[in-house]
Amino acid sequence: MDGAVLAFTIGLLILIVVGNVLVVPLKYVVKFVANGVLGGILLWLVNLVGAGFSLHVPINIVTALIAGFLGIPGVIMLIGLRLILA
Repeated sequence: MDGAVLAFTIGLLILIVVGNVLVVPLKYVVKFVANGVLGGILLWLVNLVGAGFSLHVPINIVTALIAGFLGIPGVIMLIGLRLILA
């Protein structure tokens, strides 16, 4: 009986460790994908709304990566750079 309890406890601990190892990177992947989608939508909205104000942020690999990695602050930074450099 004691061996079964010990085996169950060890198995449960291994399951917890493996679960944590798999869940933590998955959390970062989900966050990165969410930032990328939100950044892409915001870039599209800026171009859609900004067309009336002659504000256009080109969507290319650099702006997509900035918006993807940084999310909302990245899009705000791109708008600021566009206004300063235009």
